[in-house]
Amino acid sequence: MKNILVTGCNGQLGNEMQLLSAKNPQFNYFFTDVNELDITDEQAVKAFIREHDIDCVVNCAAYTAVDKAEADEARADLLNHVAPGYLAQAVREQGGCMVQVSTDYVFDGTAHRPYREDAPTCPASAYGRTKLAGEEAVLAACPETAVIRTAWLYSTFGGNFVKTMLRLGREKDSLGVIFDQIGTPTYARDLAAAIFAILKQGIVPGIYHFSNEGVISWYDFTKAIHRIAGITDCKVRPLHTEEYPTPAARPHYSVLDKTKIKETYHIEIPYWEDSLEECIRQLEQA
Repeated sequence: MKNILVTGCNGQLGNEMQLLSAKNPQFNYFFTDVNELDITDEQAVKAFIREHDIDCVVNCAAYTAVDKAEADEARADLLNHVAPGYLAQAVREQGGCMVQVSTDYVFDGTAHRPYREDAPTCPASAYGRTKLAGEEAVLAACPETAVIRTAWLYSTFGGNFVKTMLRLGREKDSLGVIFDQIGTPTYARDLAAAIFAILKQGIVPGIYHFSNEGVISWYDFTKAIHRIAGITDCKVRPLHTEEYPTPAARPHYSVLDKTKIKETYHIEIPYWEDSLEECIRQLEQA
């Protein structure tokens, strides 16, 4: 029975990994967050992976405060670049493998067709730079690694766009949302399911893209959230990006081409609206 270390277990993806682990009893799991394992402590990482005989690390931990990272790049780099390198080096020394979760922010968002894994990277933010450096560090330290870039992550856990729009839709009469940034939402449970498919089939090293299927703007996403949730009293108006300035630059176009992960692991990826309906149903039942 393989021993799987899942870091960042209190985050959106980490919580979904915990939920789905019950359906995947063929592995033995160690779920950690900073209180159980500080991944920025190289010696602690080595000791934990050695003592628990870890076969595979699924790194869900990250510095994800995109705007805050602009003024705190050193801390973001420690969590997104240096620490994943520690994990990769330690698990390689055990003869193991790794799944590293990355982001669409490694691209600058100036393309007009879905980004393939081999598209040139050009991050336009501190968050994107540190995540790209993390990809490179992990792949260099542990050849048996699958890097999975994702985008627009949401879930029933923690703070995210879907939960914010539900709250604001119920609190406000009107709401402005950016319409000129295009991408695809990702339900964290679907990403967790894809990671389990990879673990079960065995890692084919390389970079992969995963989000739900389809293409949408933040404005259209908000309209769908409100429609599915039955929110009718909040008028949503479209905003240009320059009308809502933020410290970090956002990609205007970050649609990911998912052909590689579908063909390699025979994964069927749900349509974004179907997954959104499922997430909102889960939230309403909570």
